[in-house]
Amino acid sequence: MRPTASRLFRTVGALAHENPLGLPRAGTPPHWPKKPQKRKITGVDKVIAVSSAKGGVGKSTVAANLSLAFARLGYRAGILDTDIFGPSIPTLFDLSGEPRLSKNNQLVPLTNYGVKTMSMGYLVGESAPVVWRGPMVMKAIQQLLHEVDWGGLDVLVLDLPPGTGDTQLTITQQVILDGSVIVTTPHTLATKDAVKGINMFKTVNVDILGLVQNMSLFTCPHCKEGTHVFGSNERVEKMCVDHDINFLGDIPLHPNIGDDGEKGKPTVVAEPESERATAFLDIAKAIVPKIEMQER
Repeated sequence: MRPTASRLFRTVGALAHENPLGLPRAGTPPHWPKKPQKRKITGVDKVIAVSSAKGGVGKSTVAANLSLAFARLGYRAGILDTDIFGPSIPTLFDLSGEPRLSKNNQLVPLTNYGVKTMSMGYLVGESAPVVWRGPMVMKAIQQLLHEVDWGGLDVLVLDLPPGTGDTQLTITQQVILDGSVIVTTPHTLATKDAVKGINMFKTVNVDILGLVQNMSLFTCPHCKEGTHVFGSNERVEKMCVDHDINFLGDIPLHPNIGDDGEKGKPTVVAEPESERATAFLDIAKAIVPKIEMQER
């Protein structure tokens, strides 16, 4: 009987702590390489990481809509949810169930709206906490990065978890990234953490494609007046100048964006003709030449 995906992860988990550093039980000490070997994700042409370094700024919503925007532009797109503890992609794409295994014992992505997806959320129960220590988390990340049968993609969006810790370091050291996108709101606390994300990618020599300002402006549906709920754009504009990164675009603060995601049908597919969907499409169009994808 072929092992299921969850059984595969359980088996790995059971062995993960037996000798997590791989130390020999006898003989000479092992040689530790200075850096892990970076490699491309099999079956994927371009890979971009979406990061915020802070939770609650709408990074996953931006990443999901960005992948859908690529698909709408005619590219074979996918999204990988690398947040082991708080996966969002199953909810945003209205997908659930355990992925099957391919003939090569690789996880087969679940697809909706023309985008292939993979997430730890498919491998554990919706309400089940992932109570794992670091080595098991890193092993799961490695499997999600290199043991998924993407079947040929033009672009894969990595939805990174908040922070600048082990997961981010593992990904940037083990995967050849074509660039990163920083997501922030205009709020002071969000921009301070966004700077940490910018400096992280600079430290690990990953190109920063630009910055997306989410929840930038709220327009009253009654009087049509605009209000900067989280502060003016000046902080974000100054941050882009100070760190020499491009500004990719604004995403407005609109209740429909959150509602669309909660219903499992992100804005790009739920309201394709709206200004909000156009904002995501314009950002995707701006990224295309930066990662040297052919325009469609």
